[in-house]
Amino acid sequence: MNGNDNAFRFVVERFMDDVSRTVTGMLGPVPEVDDVVQEVFIKLHRSLSSFRGDASLKTFVVRMAINKSLDALRKRKRAAWLKPWTDVQEYEHQTTEASDTEITSRERRSELRNAINKLPENQRAVIVLRLIEDISTEETSRILDVPYGTVLSRLKRGLDRLRIELGESALIN
Repeated sequence: MNGNDNAFRFVVERFMDDVSRTVTGMLGPVPEVDDVVQEVFIKLHRSLSSFRGDASLKTFVVRMAINKSLDALRKRKRAAWLKPWTDVQEYEHQTTEASDTEITSRERRSELRNAINKLPENQRAVIVLRLIEDISTEETSRILDVPYGTVLSRLKRGLDRLRIELGESALIN
């Protein structure tokens, strides 16, 4: 049993950052991220024996993170408290002497997060996986269990919406 615990500990250490970034990308920098990340690893622990190896373990784990994130978003909607990502400054560490560049960078991240939050869930998932997590289109297709072309069309539609929301220059910089 101790060998299994050590193996699982290794899996958690290996994929913690991937899961955390994916969940944060889907939900925003909110306190519930930690809970969702924990739920992902609890589910992984319970279902690791059902892993068939059809895809990589990373694909399996990131797919769980997307699904748990979508569950959390649905809970928000049902509870009627879904709103755009809260002001990022509330959750980011503030420095009292931030430079103009740091302030501008923070403002841009906040604008981008607000714009991503407005995307439909399926486009948001593709944007997070492809552009934030830098996962290939093929791997994104496997993670989301949708055809390759669907990933490309959701990516294009998501980027088009972001360009409208942020303006063309915001996505280029």
